[in-house]
Amino acid sequence: MSENARTVVITGASSGIGAVAAQHFAEQGDRVVVVGRNAERTKAVADRIGAEHLLADYARLDDVRALATAILDRHERVDVLLNNAGGLVSKRTITVDGHDLTMQSNHLAPYLLTRLLLPALERSAQGGGTARVVSTASAANLVGHLDLSDLDGSRKRWNGGWRAYGTSKLAVILFIREFARRAAAEGTGVDAFSVHPGAVVTGFGRSSAFIRIATTLSGGRWGATAEVGAAPLIALGSPTPMPAASGAYFDRMRPNGRIARQAHDEHLQRGLWAESARLTGLPEDDSPASGPHDPAAESAGQAGK
Repeated sequence: MSENARTVVITGASSGIGAVAAQHFAEQGDRVVVVGRNAERTKAVADRIGAEHLLADYARLDDVRALATAILDRHERVDVLLNNAGGLVSKRTITVDGHDLTMQSNHLAPYLLTRLLLPALERSAQGGGTARVVSTASAANLVGHLDLSDLDGSRKRWNGGWRAYGTSKLAVILFIREFARRAAAEGTGVDAFSVHPGAVVTGFGRSSAFIRIATTLSGGRWGATAEVGAAPLIALGSPTPMPAASGAYFDRMRPNGRIARQAHDEHLQRGLWAESARLTGLPEDDSPASGPHDPAAESAGQAGK
């Protein structure tokens, strides 16, 4: 592998569109870090494509902190971070961190990982690398509604988890927009995009009665294949100029797709950033790097206060 090979970190890469994207980047000569929750599947994907693998369960924020530490210990720079882990939870579940599992796995955990890996992303930008964050969102953001006073949705009807899922994906779009605004203001050179990969037939939503019925009635043909669904992730993670400004939401390959009205609210973007920082134990603003440090340990220390 070339010394100039990019480092591409892909979460949720043990199966589905994440695994397809990981294989593509490995075949392109990138240094790929396959991140998954299931040890056997994650290792199998990594071994098949000749990549490194790391484990993290997004139901535990300490796992995210440990993941960030492991990546920073092994890689001086990260050129692309594909936040693809997450999913639909059909039954309301509270994590060990005290948060709704849907919101934590789809937003809080990726928010935490992105913030902790920011120094490595900035080093990529400084060295002329891709320096890009890509987060999997969903067209379901259109049915979401974010209330900062009830981020876990404890006052809302569950309805099979779909409203919570849509709200968490709305949070992804809000976060990416705020991240892009801050990165531009601070001149970090790191770009960020969110993307709806389309309706894809993978392991997504396997606990959802609606998904199971759709799969049964269609013979598993109700959506696109993982290869088709991975195409937008691959395009956004490739070292090519983007047809939209940093912060844009892509509906598959089309930039500036339809998003909920709340997604345009800059006050809400800033408020979600601040609340997410509080819930994950991070300071609201990133301080300038002053030498070697362990941001994951700092986050854990803040969370314990």
